[in-house]
Amino acid sequence: MRRVVRQSKFRHVFGQAVKNDQCYDDIRVSRVTWDSSFCAVNPRFVAIIIEASGGGAFLVLPLYKTGRIDKSYPTVCGHTGPVLDIDWCPHNDQVIASGSEDCTVMVWQIPENGLTLSLTEPVVILEGHSKRVGIVAWHPTARNVLLSAGCDNAIIIWNVGTGEALINLDDMHSDMIYNVSWNRNGSLICTASKDKKVRVIDPRKQEIVAEKEKAHEGARPMRAIFLADGNVFTTGFSRMSERQLALWNPKNMQEPIALHEMDTSNGVLLPFYDPDTSIIYLCGKGDSSIRYFEITDESPYVHYLNTFSSKEPQRGMGYMPKRGLDVNKCEIARFFKLHERKCEPIIMTVPRKSDLFQDDLYPDTAGPEAALEAEEWFEGKNADPILISLKHGYIPGKNRDLKVVKKNILDSKPTANKKCDLISVPKKTTDTASVQNEAKLDEILKEIKSIKDTICNQDERISKLEQQMAKIAA
Repeated sequence: MRRVVRQSKFRHVFGQAVKNDQCYDDIRVSRVTWDSSFCAVNPRFVAIIIEASGGGAFLVLPLYKTGRIDKSYPTVCGHTGPVLDIDWCPHNDQVIASGSEDCTVMVWQIPENGLTLSLTEPVVILEGHSKRVGIVAWHPTARNVLLSAGCDNAIIIWNVGTGEALINLDDMHSDMIYNVSWNRNGSLICTASKDKKVRVIDPRKQEIVAEKEKAHEGARPMRAIFLADGNVFTTGFSRMSERQLALWNPKNMQEPIALHEMDTSNGVLLPFYDPDTSIIYLCGKGDSSIRYFEITDESPYVHYLNTFSSKEPQRGMGYMPKRGLDVNKCEIARFFKLHERKCEPIIMTVPRKSDLFQDDLYPDTAGPEAALEAEEWFEGKNADPILISLKHGYIPGKNRDLKVVKKNILDSKPTANKKCDLISVPKKTTDTASVQNEAKLDEILKEIKSIKDTICNQDERISKLEQQMAKIAA
């Protein structure tokens, strides 16, 4: 029997790096030894973790701001230790979360047109981890729900709208957590850990639904992500340090659906998954290539498509959500590859002769609207992402500002309210006093903020003057 080549519309997908003038140049990409992607992208901005003295910082650049980035370009610099991970909110393109070595998670609101001054004040600081926070991941369908995981082996799920930690999974992992992934509707998470186990966890019931010991035999880091059909895809290493990828069914984790060995390189394979086309892109840290595979229901289930190769190794990688792609050019993925001193977009295209909208390449995709409010999700509701059509391209709407309403502990004490009812006369005076106090507090906070902004500006001015001095002296 002559072997027939498998039919797939993605067999000829090819990658192409953009021209030099469309790259982001002169960026000092972070050198911290941590296996996150160091880059996060959405249809408005690209965020990159950078080297920073005296704390941690990341750049946020509007997508159009290509070319050389000035050294004095404003940064997001509120952390006191290096930033380890960043993630854009899927429901608001101006909100980004960051996790750091300073044990905190911070959530930031970026101005609509990008930064003009360095940002030092987050909208909210989430404190609860006792060691550095290496993973942050927003819930895919519920508004203002954020997951963080730290080197204290704990996973905390926050309601960002109130600044509260509502779920704390601190006894499920006996060793470092390598990564955490939500499933499509955000009802389950899967984790890969240093103890070589892959776990599927129901965070609201706080129980492990499924787990696999020694998913990959090797000692080097693993990754695990959920696919749209509920299966789990993992990357890791064999006992002989060969890189592997595997596909698992959480209902039966005894044996993998598929297991493939790839090569003997030692960089961690970061998987990026497109649920609309069922393509997984694997980017190895320190590799100079991106391999991509199609996941199907037919054996061998994971089908190799092609490899994009370049000369320079990658320090990190950003992945654009589907709604940020150019549908007129049949673009099915866009990566933002981090070099030592620059960020280079790479475009993946399906070759088509027609200029018309290709609806087989672009099924309806997850839009920016949240399907649930945080409270509904914490109460036990689930909802799939709200889908949008890309037929006429995606036009970003106006994002509402992230407002954090901290709950007042005093409001929840019923006994105090009864006393107030009994003594009704002095109530007004205490009210006016508290209003005056609040006004004073506001004034002080405003003054502190303006002083901080001034200090940031003066720092920038000093560095400019120092550069001028250095030039004159040279």
